[in-house]
Amino acid sequence: MPKRKILFLGETYRADAITWMNGLKEFGDFEIITWELKSSNHTFIDRCLRLLEFSTGLFQVKKIIKLQQPDMVIAERTTSYGFLAAILNFKPIAIAQQGKTDLWPEKSILLPLKKMTQHYAFKKANLIHAWGPVMAISMKKVHVDMSKVLVLPKGIDLEKFGNKNSSSEKISAIVTRSLMPEYSHDVILQAFRILSQRGIDFELTIVGDGKLLPMLKELATKLAIADKVYFTGRIQNTQLPELLQKSNLYISMPITEGVSASLFEAMACKCYPIVSDIPGNQSWVTHRKNGQLITLGDTEMLAEEILWAFENKEIREEAVSKNRKFVEENANYKTNMKIIADAYHELINTSKNN
Repeated sequence: MPKRKILFLGETYRADAITWMNGLKEFGDFEIITWELKSSNHTFIDRCLRLLEFSTGLFQVKKIIKLQQPDMVIAERTTSYGFLAAILNFKPIAIAQQGKTDLWPEKSILLPLKKMTQHYAFKKANLIHAWGPVMAISMKKVHVDMSKVLVLPKGIDLEKFGNKNSSSEKISAIVTRSLMPEYSHDVILQAFRILSQRGIDFELTIVGDGKLLPMLKELATKLAIADKVYFTGRIQNTQLPELLQKSNLYISMPITEGVSASLFEAMACKCYPIVSDIPGNQSWVTHRKNGQLITLGDTEMLAEEILWAFENKEIREEAVSKNRKFVEENANYKTNMKIIADAYHELINTSKNN
Protein backbone atom coordinates (compact mmCIF):
# COMPACT_ATOMS: atom_id res chain seq x y z
CA MET A 1 0.00 0.00 0.00
CA PRO A 2 1.50 3.39 -0.99
CA LYS A 3 2.30 5.92 1.71
CA ARG A 4 -0.30 8.56 2.41
CA LYS A 5 0.75 12.02 1.30
CA ILE A 6 0.46 15.30 3.19
CA LEU A 7 0.91 18.69 1.55
CA PHE A 8 2.51 21.09 4.04
CA LEU A 9 1.96 24.83 3.47
CA GLY A 10 4.47 26.83 5.47
CA GLU A 11 8.08 27.86 5.90
CA THR A 12 10.06 24.64 5.84
CA TYR A 13 13.28 26.16 7.29
CA ARG A 14 11.66 26.90 10.67
CA ALA A 15 12.66 24.55 13.48
CA ASP A 16 9.11 23.77 14.64
CA ALA A 17 7.97 23.17 11.05
CA ILE A 18 10.81 20.66 10.68
CA THR A 19 9.76 19.00 13.96
CA TRP A 20 6.15 18.80 12.73
CA MET A 21 7.03 17.28 9.36
CA ASN A 22 9.65 14.87 10.71
CA GLY A 23 7.24 13.66 13.38
CA LEU A 24 4.60 12.89 10.77
CA LYS A 25 7.12 10.93 8.70
CA GLU A 26 8.42 9.01 11.72
CA PHE A 27 5.19 8.29 13.60
CA GLY A 28 2.61 8.39 10.81
CA ASP A 29 4.65 7.01 7.91
CA PHE A 30 3.51 9.97 5.80
CA GLU A 31 5.19 11.32 2.69
CA ILE A 32 5.46 15.12 2.95
CA ILE A 33 5.17 17.49 0.00
CA THR A 34 5.80 21.20 0.65
CA TRP A 35 4.98 24.62 -0.74
CA GLU A 36 6.07 27.96 0.66
CA LEU A 37 6.42 31.60 -0.29
CA LYS A 38 9.86 32.49 -1.63
CA SER A 39 9.77 36.22 -0.74
CA SER A 40 11.12 37.35 2.63
CA ASN A 41 9.17 39.51 5.09
CA HIS A 42 11.84 41.97 6.23
CA THR A 43 11.16 45.28 4.45
CA PHE A 44 8.04 47.02 3.14
CA ILE A 45 9.01 46.11 -0.45
CA ASP A 46 9.58 42.50 0.61
CA ARG A 47 6.11 42.39 2.16
CA CYS A 48 4.53 43.82 -1.00
CA LEU A 49 6.26 41.17 -3.12
CA ARG A 50 5.19 38.52 -0.63
CA LEU A 51 1.56 39.66 -0.87
CA LEU A 52 1.75 39.53 -4.66
CA GLU A 53 3.24 36.03 -4.50
CA PHE A 54 0.56 34.95 -2.04
CA SER A 55 -2.16 36.12 -4.45
CA THR A 56 -0.92 33.61 -7.06
CA GLY A 57 -0.32 30.89 -4.47
CA LEU A 58 -3.78 29.38 -4.82
CA PHE A 59 -3.13 28.47 -8.45
CA GLN A 60 0.31 27.07 -7.67
CA VAL A 61 -0.99 24.92 -4.80
CA LYS A 62 -3.94 23.62 -6.83
CA LYS A 63 -1.48 22.59 -9.53
CA ILE A 64 0.56 20.65 -6.92
CA ILE A 65 -2.61 18.97 -5.63
CA LYS A 66 -3.62 17.91 -9.13
CA LEU A 67 -0.13 16.53 -9.80
CA GLN A 68 0.66 14.94 -6.42
CA GLN A 69 -2.83 13.91 -5.22
CA PRO A 70 -2.18 14.42 -1.48
CA ASP A 71 -4.50 12.82 1.07
CA MET A 72 -4.46 15.85 3.35
CA VAL A 73 -3.30 19.49 3.56
CA ILE A 74 -1.78 21.01 6.69
CA ALA A 75 -0.77 24.65 7.16
CA GLU A 76 0.90 26.88 9.72
CA ARG A 77 -0.43 30.34 10.71
CA THR A 78 -4.17 30.80 10.55
CA THR A 79 -3.98 34.19 8.83
CA SER A 80 -1.74 33.24 5.89
CA TYR A 81 -0.97 29.65 4.90
CA GLY A 82 -3.96 28.49 6.96
CA PHE A 83 -6.27 30.80 4.99
CA LEU A 84 -4.75 29.54 1.74
CA ALA A 85 -5.52 25.96 2.80
CA ALA A 86 -9.08 27.00 3.67
CA ILE A 87 -9.85 28.42 0.19
CA LEU A 88 -8.57 25.34 -1.65
CA ASN A 89 -11.92 23.55 -1.39
CA PHE A 90 -9.99 20.47 -0.26
CA LYS A 91 -10.60 18.06 2.63
CA PRO A 92 -9.31 17.25 5.12
CA ILE A 93 -7.21 20.23 6.20
CA ALA A 94 -5.50 20.94 9.51
CA ILE A 95 -4.27 24.41 10.43
CA ALA A 96 -2.04 25.51 13.27
CA GLN A 97 -2.14 28.77 15.18
CA GLN A 98 1.52 29.64 15.69
CA GLY A 99 1.27 32.60 18.06
CA LYS A 100 -0.98 33.55 20.94
CA THR A 101 -3.54 34.80 18.38
CA ASP A 102 -1.65 35.04 15.01
CA LEU A 103 -3.06 38.59 14.85
CA TRP A 104 0.33 40.29 14.84
CA PRO A 105 1.53 43.00 14.97
CA GLU A 106 -1.34 44.23 17.11
CA LYS A 107 -1.33 47.75 15.58
CA SER A 108 -1.13 46.57 11.97
CA ILE A 109 -3.42 48.34 9.50
CA LEU A 110 -4.13 44.88 8.08
CA LEU A 111 -5.59 43.64 11.37
CA PRO A 112 -9.27 43.74 10.23
CA LEU A 113 -8.31 41.73 7.12
CA LYS A 114 -6.31 39.25 9.22
CA LYS A 115 -9.30 38.74 11.52
CA MET A 116 -11.50 37.95 8.50
CA THR A 117 -9.04 35.50 6.97
CA GLN A 118 -8.50 33.80 10.33
CA HIS A 119 -12.26 33.44 10.93
CA TYR A 120 -12.67 31.81 7.52
CA ALA A 121 -9.73 29.46 8.13
CA PHE A 122 -11.13 28.40 11.52
CA LYS A 123 -14.52 27.75 9.94
CA LYS A 124 -13.19 25.60 7.08
CA ALA A 125 -10.54 23.61 8.95
CA ASN A 126 -11.28 20.01 9.91
CA LEU A 127 -8.71 20.13 12.70
CA ILE A 128 -7.14 23.13 14.43
CA HIS A 129 -3.89 22.90 16.37
CA ALA A 130 -3.48 24.89 19.58
CA TRP A 131 0.08 24.08 20.58
CA GLY A 132 -0.72 25.26 24.11
CA PRO A 133 -3.50 26.49 26.45
CA VAL A 134 -2.95 30.19 25.71
CA MET A 135 -3.90 29.58 22.07
CA ALA A 136 -7.04 27.65 23.02
CA ILE A 137 -8.12 30.57 25.25
CA SER A 138 -7.81 33.02 22.35
CA MET A 139 -9.77 30.63 20.10
CA LYS A 140 -12.62 30.40 22.61
CA LYS A 141 -12.79 34.21 22.70
CA VAL A 142 -13.51 34.31 18.96
CA HIS A 143 -16.04 31.45 19.19
CA VAL A 144 -14.08 28.74 17.39
CA ASP A 145 -15.76 25.32 17.35
CA MET A 146 -13.60 23.81 20.10
CA SER A 147 -14.59 20.26 19.13
CA LYS A 148 -12.17 20.70 16.19
CA VAL A 149 -9.29 21.93 18.38
CA LEU A 150 -6.43 19.68 19.51
CA VAL A 151 -4.60 21.31 22.44
CA LEU A 152 -1.22 19.62 22.42
CA PRO A 153 2.37 20.79 21.86
CA LYS A 154 4.43 18.97 19.24
CA GLY A 155 6.93 18.31 21.99
CA ILE A 156 10.69 17.94 21.92
CA ASP A 157 13.10 15.03 21.53
CA LEU A 158 13.87 14.05 25.12
CA GLU A 159 16.77 11.84 24.06
CA LYS A 160 18.51 14.72 22.31
CA PHE A 161 17.71 17.19 25.09
CA GLY A 162 18.94 14.90 27.83
CA ASN A 163 18.27 14.82 31.56
CA LYS A 164 21.59 16.25 32.71
CA ASN A 165 23.25 19.54 33.54
CA SER A 166 26.89 20.33 34.24
CA SER A 167 26.72 24.10 34.71
CA SER A 168 29.46 26.04 36.48
CA GLU A 169 29.36 27.48 40.01
CA LYS A 170 28.85 31.02 38.71
CA ILE A 171 25.90 32.50 36.85
CA SER A 172 25.95 30.80 33.47
CA ALA A 173 22.94 32.02 31.46
CA ILE A 174 21.76 31.22 27.96
CA VAL A 175 19.35 32.88 25.51
CA THR A 176 18.20 30.83 22.51
CA ARG A 177 15.66 33.08 20.77
CA SER A 178 16.08 34.69 17.33
CA LEU A 179 17.83 38.05 17.40
CA MET A 180 14.69 39.98 16.52
CA PRO A 181 13.10 43.00 18.27
CA GLU A 182 10.20 41.03 19.78
CA TYR A 183 12.61 38.98 21.93
CA SER A 184 14.03 41.97 23.83
CA HIS A 185 17.68 40.92 23.95
CA ASP A 186 18.57 44.53 24.79
CA VAL A 187 16.63 44.23 28.07
CA ILE A 188 18.63 41.11 28.93
CA LEU A 189 21.96 42.82 28.22
CA GLN A 190 20.92 45.82 30.33
CA ALA A 191 20.09 43.50 33.24
CA PHE A 192 23.50 41.85 33.04
CA ARG A 193 25.14 45.28 32.98
CA ILE A 194 23.47 45.90 36.37
CA LEU A 195 24.93 42.64 37.71
CA SER A 196 28.35 43.55 36.33
CA GLN A 197 28.24 46.94 38.05
CA ARG A 198 27.60 45.13 41.34
CA GLY A 199 30.71 43.05 40.82
CA ILE A 200 28.83 39.80 40.18
CA ASP A 201 30.60 37.37 37.88
CA PHE A 202 28.68 35.70 35.04
CA GLU A 203 28.84 34.31 31.54
CA LEU A 204 26.03 34.89 29.06
CA THR A 205 25.63 32.87 25.86
CA ILE A 206 23.34 34.28 23.16
CA VAL A 207 22.55 31.63 20.58
CA GLY A 208 21.34 32.26 17.04
CA ASP A 209 21.20 34.86 14.34
CA GLY A 210 18.96 37.71 13.32
CA LYS A 211 18.95 41.27 12.05
CA LEU A 212 19.85 42.69 15.48
CA LEU A 213 23.14 40.79 15.83
CA PRO A 214 25.44 43.76 14.95
CA MET A 215 23.46 46.14 17.16
CA LEU A 216 23.47 43.74 20.12
CA LYS A 217 27.22 43.16 19.86
CA GLU A 218 27.71 46.93 19.83
CA LEU A 219 25.41 47.29 22.85
CA ALA A 220 27.34 44.66 24.82
CA THR A 221 30.55 46.63 24.15
CA LYS A 222 28.87 49.92 25.13
CA LEU A 223 27.64 48.35 28.39
CA ALA A 224 31.19 47.11 29.13
CA ILE A 225 30.14 43.43 29.32
CA ALA A 226 31.37 42.22 25.91
CA ASP A 227 34.06 40.07 27.52
CA LYS A 228 31.37 38.11 29.38
CA VAL A 229 28.88 37.75 26.48
CA TYR A 230 29.35 35.07 23.81
CA PHE A 231 27.36 35.40 20.58
CA THR A 232 27.38 32.00 18.87
CA GLY A 233 25.70 33.08 15.64
CA ARG A 234 23.72 30.41 13.79
CA ILE A 235 24.54 26.93 15.07
CA GLN A 236 23.57 23.37 14.21
CA ASN A 237 20.56 22.18 16.22
CA THR A 238 22.71 19.28 17.43
CA GLN A 239 24.94 21.77 19.30
CA LEU A 240 22.09 23.31 21.28
CA PRO A 241 21.57 20.59 23.94
CA GLU A 242 25.22 20.77 25.01
CA LEU A 243 25.04 24.55 25.39
CA LEU A 244 21.86 24.28 27.46
CA GLN A 245 23.36 21.57 29.65
CA LYS A 246 26.33 23.83 30.42
CA SER A 247 24.04 26.67 31.55
CA ASN A 248 22.19 27.03 34.85
CA LEU A 249 19.77 29.79 33.81
CA TYR A 250 17.64 30.07 30.67
CA ILE A 251 16.43 33.60 29.89
CA SER A 252 13.74 34.59 27.40
CA MET A 253 12.00 37.98 27.30
CA PRO A 254 9.53 37.90 24.36
CA ILE A 255 6.77 40.48 24.26
CA THR A 256 4.37 37.87 22.86
CA GLU A 257 4.43 34.07 22.95
CA GLY A 258 2.39 31.12 21.80
CA VAL A 259 4.15 27.95 22.86
CA SER A 260 7.92 28.01 23.12
CA ALA A 261 9.80 24.86 22.17
CA SER A 262 12.90 26.73 23.38
CA LEU A 263 11.44 26.82 26.90
CA PHE A 264 10.70 23.07 26.82
CA GLU A 265 14.24 22.38 25.58
CA ALA A 266 15.69 24.36 28.48
CA MET A 267 13.43 22.59 30.98
CA ALA A 268 14.43 19.20 29.57
CA CYS A 269 18.12 20.06 30.06
CA LYS A 270 17.50 21.15 33.67
CA CYS A 271 18.19 24.78 32.86
CA TYR A 272 16.20 27.04 35.21
CA PRO A 273 13.81 29.36 33.27
CA ILE A 274 13.52 33.11 33.81
CA VAL A 275 10.97 34.41 31.30
CA SER A 276 8.69 37.36 30.58
CA ASP A 277 5.41 37.56 32.50
CA ILE A 278 3.00 37.02 29.60
CA PRO A 279 0.18 34.47 29.09
CA GLY A 280 2.22 32.19 26.81
CA ASN A 281 4.78 31.70 29.58
CA GLN A 282 2.32 31.71 32.50
CA SER A 283 0.92 28.43 31.14
CA TRP A 284 4.17 26.68 32.03
CA VAL A 285 5.97 28.78 34.66
CA THR A 286 4.82 29.78 38.16
CA HIS A 287 6.85 32.59 39.71
CA ARG A 288 9.53 31.40 42.13
CA LYS A 289 8.13 27.87 42.01
CA ASN A 290 9.53 26.33 38.83
CA GLY A 291 10.98 29.49 37.29
CA GLN A 292 10.53 33.21 37.37
CA LEU A 293 8.24 35.64 35.57
CA ILE A 294 9.55 39.12 34.77
CA THR A 295 7.55 42.25 34.01
CA LEU A 296 8.07 43.27 30.38
CA GLY A 297 10.99 45.65 29.94
CA ASP A 298 11.92 45.72 33.65
CA THR A 299 15.71 45.41 33.62
CA GLU A 300 16.04 46.00 37.38
CA MET A 301 13.58 43.21 38.17
CA LEU A 302 15.31 40.86 35.73
CA ALA A 303 18.69 41.52 37.37
CA GLU A 304 17.24 40.95 40.86
CA GLU A 305 15.49 37.72 39.85
CA ILE A 306 18.59 36.35 38.14
CA LEU A 307 20.50 36.93 41.37
CA TRP A 308 17.67 35.44 43.51
CA ALA A 309 17.54 32.33 41.34
CA PHE A 310 21.29 31.83 41.47
CA GLU A 311 21.55 32.36 45.24
CA ASN A 312 18.64 29.99 46.02
CA LYS A 313 20.35 26.87 44.71
CA GLU A 314 18.18 24.35 46.59
CA ILE A 315 14.94 25.87 45.25
CA ARG A 316 16.46 25.98 41.77
CA GLU A 317 17.59 22.36 41.84
CA GLU A 318 14.19 21.14 43.05
CA ALA A 319 12.49 23.21 40.34
CA VAL A 320 14.61 21.90 37.46
CA SER A 321 13.91 18.29 38.51
CA LYS A 322 10.16 19.00 38.50
CA ASN A 323 10.46 20.77 35.15
CA ARG A 324 12.16 17.77 33.57
CA LYS A 325 9.38 15.50 34.83
CA PHE A 326 6.75 17.95 33.52
CA VAL A 327 8.30 17.94 30.04
CA GLU A 328 8.52 14.14 30.04
CA GLU A 329 4.80 13.91 30.87
CA ASN A 330 3.48 16.74 28.68
CA ALA A 331 5.93 17.60 25.89
CA ASN A 332 7.43 14.29 24.77
CA TYR A 333 7.83 14.50 20.98
CA LYS A 334 7.47 10.73 20.53
CA THR A 335 4.18 10.59 22.45
CA ASN A 336 2.63 13.80 21.14
CA MET A 337 3.55 13.40 17.47
CA LYS A 338 2.11 9.86 17.52
CA ILE A 339 -1.19 11.31 18.78
CA ILE A 340 -1.12 13.97 16.04
CA ALA A 341 -0.21 11.48 13.28
CA ASP A 342 -3.01 9.13 14.40
CA ALA A 343 -5.48 12.03 14.35
CA TYR A 344 -4.48 12.78 10.73
CA HIS A 345 -4.97 9.16 9.65
CA GLU A 346 -8.40 9.21 11.25
CA LEU A 347 -9.30 12.44 9.46
CA ILE A 348 -8.20 10.98 6.12
CA ASN A 349 -10.18 7.78 6.73
CA THR A 350 -13.31 9.75 7.66
CA SER A 351 -12.94 12.00 4.63
CA LYS A 352 -12.58 9.05 2.24
CA ASN A 353 -15.66 7.35 3.71
CA ASN A 354 -17.89 10.43 3.32
